[in-house]
Amino acid sequence: MLDNNALHERVKTILYSLTGITLAENKDIMISNRLHKLKRDTKYTGDIEHLLEVIENDGLYQMEFINSFTTNKTHFFREDFHFTDLKDRVLPEFAKSGSPIKMYCSASSTGEEPYSMAMTVLEANEELGRNISASILATDIDTNVLQYAANGVYRFSKSSKEFPEWIKPQKYFKRRVKKTLASEEILIKVKPELQKMCTFQVMNLNDSTYPYERNYFDVIFCRNVLIYFSSEDQNKILKKLFSHLKMGGTLYLGHSENPQDLINYVSRVGQNVFIKTKELH
Repeated sequence: MLDNNALHERVKTILYSLTGITLAENKDIMISNRLHKLKRDTKYTGDIEHLLEVIENDGLYQMEFINSFTTNKTHFFREDFHFTDLKDRVLPEFAKSGSPIKMYCSASSTGEEPYSMAMTVLEANEELGRNISASILATDIDTNVLQYAANGVYRFSKSSKEFPEWIKPQKYFKRRVKKTLASEEILIKVKPELQKMCTFQVMNLNDSTYPYERNYFDVIFCRNVLIYFSSEDQNKILKKLFSHLKMGGTLYLGHSENPQDLINYVSRVGQNVFIKTKELH
């Protein structure tokens, strides 16, 4: 029998081999909790050590393992200054040219980020009196959160500060009330015009190549996901993403992330907002 330390190291090794995600040293309680969740989700009757053997050697339950150990902390309009930049700087250029805008959300989690992108487009359309054609590809490695995102139903709190002043949630969501004997829960469902803009797909950022054309996207959101990878792997991911960003396109990174080796190929125009100025060779 492996002791807890050895068991946790094995989890880290398997997770890295499947996803490239590096778990920090202080995650022991989280690993223990998620191992128990994994055992429940798989309904596995053997011990956890044997379950890890099956995942590692036989390839069974790999998706359940990935879903258990990926982190999905997000909310609508997180770091809302990026959406303000998208609305005020990027989208007016597409309104002028009449060109469609192709956007990519590289770790979409439960969908709040891509739907925030879609709301920003609709808000810009209203402000500019134009109809910018926009498509948003949103990917994640966790199949559970992608299904949640595609369903587009969220809990809503009246005290929520998620939405910036320039967004009125009632324009973009249908309100539902779910009553139980103990309480009343408010749910909101994204309206079809938002869902039509967003396509949700499974993808692993650690894959050696991505299934997109070079210089395809006008905007890439890669925020608060690189922090789960080693510095070396962050650099590899950024370079792969960069190859799919158009010249003059915008890359948004999370507040604690930086462009690494891309620094000489971009121009900074805001808080972790970068414009592609040169191709990587």
